[in-house]
Amino acid sequence: MYTSLFENLFADSFFPSARTVYVVSDTQLEEIKRKQSQEELENLEASRKRLEESYKSRIRIINERENELQEELKALAPAQKEVAKS
Repeated sequence: MYTSLFENLFADSFFPSARTVYVVSDTQLEEIKRKQSQEELENLEASRKRLEESYKSRIRIINERENELQEELKALAPAQKEVAKS
């Protein structure tokens, strides 16, 4: 059967689409909440671990670069003294 655009608009705007509703007992709800909390806790712990590893890695890179620059400065210091003496 053919329906007009107006009928489709009217039907869609006044009657929301069907939604799925789940009915669970209080015990099941508590178990779901417990599982969600446990998953969130595990995610937070994993995030913390990745963040700490990233931080340590970055600190290591910074320290290495700092040491390289100090060595370069030490190597340049005698050359600068010689230029100053001339």
